[in-house]
Amino acid sequence: MRISSILARSLYLSVILAASTCSSLYAAETQTGIDQQIDEAFKPAAEVTGKMMFSPVTIFGQDIPWVILWLGIGAVILTFYFKFINIRAFGLAIRTVRGKYSKSDDPGQITHFQALASALSGTVGLGNIGGVAVAISLGGPGAVFWMILIGFFSMSTKFAECTLGVKYRKIDEDGTVRGGPMYYLEQGLKDRGMGGLGKFLAIIAAITFIFGAFGAGNMYQSNQSCALIYDVVLQQETNDGKWIFGVIMAILVGSVIIGGIKRVAAVTSKLVPSMCIIYLLGGLVVLLSNISSLPAAFATIVSEAFAPKSAMVGGIVGVFVQGMRRATFSNEAGLGSAPVAHSAVKTTKPASEGIVAILEPFIDTIVVCTMTALVIVSTGVYDVGDEIGTGGGILLTSKAFSTVIPWFKYILMVAVFLFAFSTMITWSYYGEQAIAYLFGPAKKIAMTYKVLFCSFAIVGSSSQLGNVLDFCDATLFMMCVPNLIGVYLLLPVIKKELSDFTDHAKSIDSAEGS
Repeated sequence: MRISSILARSLYLSVILAASTCSSLYAAETQTGIDQQIDEAFKPAAEVTGKMMFSPVTIFGQDIPWVILWLGIGAVILTFYFKFINIRAFGLAIRTVRGKYSKSDDPGQITHFQALASALSGTVGLGNIGGVAVAISLGGPGAVFWMILIGFFSMSTKFAECTLGVKYRKIDEDGTVRGGPMYYLEQGLKDRGMGGLGKFLAIIAAITFIFGAFGAGNMYQSNQSCALIYDVVLQQETNDGKWIFGVIMAILVGSVIIGGIKRVAAVTSKLVPSMCIIYLLGGLVVLLSNISSLPAAFATIVSEAFAPKSAMVGGIVGVFVQGMRRATFSNEAGLGSAPVAHSAVKTTKPASEGIVAILEPFIDTIVVCTMTALVIVSTGVYDVGDEIGTGGGILLTSKAFSTVIPWFKYILMVAVFLFAFSTMITWSYYGEQAIAYLFGPAKKIAMTYKVLFCSFAIVGSSSQLGNVLDFCDATLFMMCVPNLIGVYLLLPVIKKELSDFTDHAKSIDSAEGS
């Protein structure tokens, strides 16, 4: 039986099992208190990491988290440095992902399309569905404008880091590819005479990768998928017995992550397109049903980006910060996560995969996030500061869809589970690559990491969304510090690789046209 068929059946059974188990536990009221204990034990870690990464910098009398500026300014700088490659190379990206400029026997493990699907499985997910709702609840509809704008500039960031991921990847004797910021920080800076700095940054990057895998790649996914299943099955928000959902999720994820990137690619290349199609079709139905409200929805998003009506959002800066946080959580540009998956691609031209990577933020933030935002705003279900948004972002999205398609919440429940699952297996691979870099191919250490990774699904499902967001955002932003330093220092290398690939592509296009 094919792996996709086995996985699909396993996921279906797991959703049903999770739902029935949670319902039984709630009815029996036998587990009350366990989730609260887990959440209280986890809360101090969330507070410490949040304060560390989101300490504000005062600019013109406005307090902005320093890490927001670091990422946002970086995306703008890279866009101008590469002369708006996010626009001028879009067509080239489409042709490249179709395999036009690569050969099947090129070094690597997976195709351009599989690499893109694997990377998207780690970005397209609950950040697009629940994260957008959180942004609107905390920052108002105007936060969506900043999400889209940052998504546009982030396309250039993805190009730069993914080009480096392929350029400095390591291919083992058995053909296994190892890549990511750990490798291009160490080897790339060594080649430029900064070996000591490169090694230091690579170690920091690897450590932050592990935390990022535990947080955004795991806890948030478990938390929001559990919240939606509880809402659909029990039709109310409760914390009773949610830890058991985490146990089920941990077992399911653990059964898959024994495989490597080939298995992840085989699964996600089938799951990701189908998940996106189902979700986008549902979104289109809602938008068509509210088509008369779309102009007003767009106008609200733009106007409130600069003049938010609610005092709760903290003015323009507050709207920008929420949009930036959710955009970064959604597309992960600048964090160094995508180069891990993209580095396994079959190619001899590193910049070819960098070009393909610009499609990630476009699909993830500009398409999927915008769709979600328009569904929420056009249906009018949002309320800035409303508990359903801040306490459970995914529930707000579900409520918006249900205004037009009452039964869509059941489809959304399954889709959300699939999004969460695919994100978790991809991020487990990211963290495993960091473990391999730090400790080498030590099977015992790798297995210990996998067990810990799975256990964080239990913590995520039991904890309050606010605590989970603080921890996950902080662990994600930790990753961008060493990564962007390396990208800046290696800009001449990226520029050379871009020139090499564009010349290669032009020669092939010319040969076909003659």
